[in-house]
Formats: sequence, structure tokens, C-alpha cells
Amino acid sequence: MQPDRVALYRLMLLSRLVEEAIGKLWHEGKISGEMHSGIGEEAIIAGTVSHLGDGDAMALDHRSTSPMVMRGIDPAAIIRECLGRADGLCHGMGGHMHLYSKEHLAASSGIVGAAGPAACGFALAHQHLRPNKVALAFFGEGAMNQGMLMESLNLASTWKLPVIFVCKDNGMAITTPSRQVTAGDLCERARSFDITTTSVDGADVESVWTAAANLVERARSGRGPGFLHATCSRPEGHFLGDPLLRIVRRPITELKDKVGPLLSASSSLSGSSVGERIHSLSSITGILGRAADMITCRGWDPIRRYLQRLDLDPAHRSSIEANVELEVQVAIDTATKSEKVQP
Repeated sequence: MQPDRVALYRLMLLSRLVEEAIGKLWHEGKISGEMHSGIGEEAIIAGTVSHLGDGDAMALDHRSTSPMVMRGIDPAAIIRECLGRADGLCHGMGGHMHLYSKEHLAASSGIVGAAGPAACGFALAHQHLRPNKVALAFFGEGAMNQGMLMESLNLASTWKLPVIFVCKDNGMAITTPSRQVTAGDLCERARSFDITTTSVDGADVESVWTAAANLVERARSGRGPGFLHATCSRPEGHFLGDPLLRIVRRPITELKDKVGPLLSASSSLSGSSVGERIHSLSSITGILGRAADMITCRGWDPIRRYLQRLDLDPAHRSSIEANVELEVQVAIDTATKSEKVQP
């Protein structure tokens, strides 16, 4: 079985344009609070969600816009929710981290690791009420250190629940490199629960699609859960306005008030040893270097990479992109035609 390559490209492009539109509204001050972008994760989402059908479920993390859009939920309703509109997807009460659609059996949570138990709940209901249906759980690699996710892996394996755990690994736990706070191999952790695991390049949508196809088929046939580990890069950092990326993009502006205190602390006669100070400064430099990699790393963009593989006829590509751009523009216009927010 081969994927519908044009459909995968269209899903990723639709998600990217919707998230860019939401990002623009956030930068304009029309959306309040934090905004977590899923840009860079499109191949992971498209390669997994495209296997879902009616009755299948998704348990999502705080980057839920992309899977919601790819699952067919109205982008205008999502945008209105982000704007705090009473006519938003959740009546303006949830915001982008708590999107929910009963019709699509899709729910997100801002609690790290919460997708695990939620997906197990969906999958348990599938076993009793909806045979041959599956649930997906999306989370970042940092969630693998949460007890509730470990408990979910154990329960899913013990009860052979039809759930696929999708770990989106960008190598950063907010502003800390994951390797500094997470020990061992994540796939080995999942295998320790007797769960079938696969690791893929999360910027290669067809690799994700193929890996997910095998895990979904196993789950549907009653052979238990799967664990998909997919690496990725998020060029917008942990959230829009990420301080590390602001420093990388505008070093003079962002560091002018910080260099003095750093130098003063480094040269102080009291405090930690010279070696410890050098180590701390080196650590800061390393983290900024990792942030720079998120922006400049070649091959991070799954959409650009897939276009090179697709080799579409220019006219066909233009037609696809024009249709998606129109769909997103209509959603934006529909969502922003009234500025009323939830009181």
C-alpha cells in the first residue's frame, strides 16, 4: 500500500498556513497568552492522522492545532477559539491548548503527558464499543518522564489496547537540551513494556506514514499498542516569542541589557569557582547554539523536503497551493469578521 502523496502534501500545507495565520494574529496582539506552534511537526501529524477514519480518536498535547486541522475540523472554528470568541470551537473557553471536538473524538490538554491516559480511555472504549478502531496519543519527548505516561504505556500493553503513542522529539525540553534531563533510549523504555516500537525521521512524511501504517494495522487487529518515535525540529521554539530564538535572531537588541550583568558575575571576586563559571557560560553558549540550529538546520522543513521528492508539475502544484491558500483565507476572513470575545 502506498500513500496518496498529493493528499499528504496538501494536509501539511493546510496545517502550515493555518498556523502561520494564527501566529500572525498572535504577533498582532489579537490572541492573548502563550501560543505553541506545531510548525515543523507537519510530517509527523500528516503521516499518522491520515490513517484515521470515522470512529478513530486522537488525544493531543498543547500543540493541537495541526492534528485538528488535518482531521478535518473547521479551521475558522479553531481560529475563533484562539481569539477567545464565544462562537469558537469550545465557545472561547479553551484556547489553543484545550481544543475539543466530540464529533471527531479529539481532545487536547495543556498538561504534559495527559495524552497518554486520555488515549487509553479512548482505546478502552474502542475495545468494548467500537471494534477495529484506534486511538493516537501525541506528546513531546519531555512527557516520557511523566509518571502518567509510563502508567499509560503499561496499561495499554497489559490490556492490549488499540493505541499508538506518538513521541515528537525535537531534542529540547523547553530551553533545556533533552539529553541533560532524560536518560537512556526512549524506544527502549517503550519496549520494556513489551510494546512494538519504531523510530523515524519525523521530517520525512512517507517514512512516518509507512511506520504508522504498520502500527495502526497491528492495533486494529487486536495485537496491542505501538510506539512511534519521530525526530523533528521546531523553528519557532517552544512557543511564539521564545526568548532563546529572540536572542539568536536579534542578538544585539536582546543581549544589550544582559551582557553587563553576565560579565560582572563572571568577574566577581566572590561566588563560585572560575571553573564553575566557565562551565555555566559554556552551557549558556551551547543552549543558544542549539536554538540557532533550530532555525538554520538544513532539512528541518518537512514540506520543502517533500516537494523535492514529489516533483509535481508546476501547474498542478500551483493549483493545489492556490486552493489551499483560498481555503485558509476564507477561514481567516470568517473567523475575524467579528471581534467579539467570550466575556
